Amino acid sequence: MSLLAILEWPDPRLSQRAAPVGEVTPELRALAADMLETMYAAPGRGLAGPQVGAMLRIFVMDVTWKEGRPDPQVVLNPEIEPLGDAVCTRAEGCLSLPGILTDITRPARVLMRWRDLEGVAHEAVLEDFAAACVQHETDHLDGIVTLMRLAPEARAAAEAEYYG
Repeated sequence: MSLLAILEWPDPRLSQRAAPVGEVTPELRALAADMLETMYAAPGRGLAGPQVGAMLRIFVMDVTWKEGRPDPQVVLNPEIEPLGDAVCTRAEGCLSLPGILTDITRPARVLMRWRDLEGVAHEAVLEDFAAACVQHETDHLDGIVTLMRLAPEARAAAEAEYYG
């Protein structure tokens, strides 16, 4: 395994939609392992393929490892559906926007469908931080960074801080 370089905004690859993952290959397994190692070293809780220049619909996440309960996940071709009308606003950081926290409002509860590295299909209802994390990482797969989710004034302030 090896650490991968994390792309930082405004790298144009962060604005591009990633391609679906097809067959699970040894190269894809190696990419997933490298992404997990990179995420933990960063230290983050999620990392999407485009953030390391891999333009595939893959992300890794572990929302509990910082509390001492590691639970690494590899997610291929996620589909997310909001459940209910409840929303949650929280400060989100992004490994591609180091040092910037932005208040992002997202559905509080989602249904996610995905495949794992064994090709097994999964479906889960996620809430709270896990729901925000999968939505954040799926945004990366769609070419969206948190700045794009902000109102114009808030985005201008975040960009001024980022470009400082």
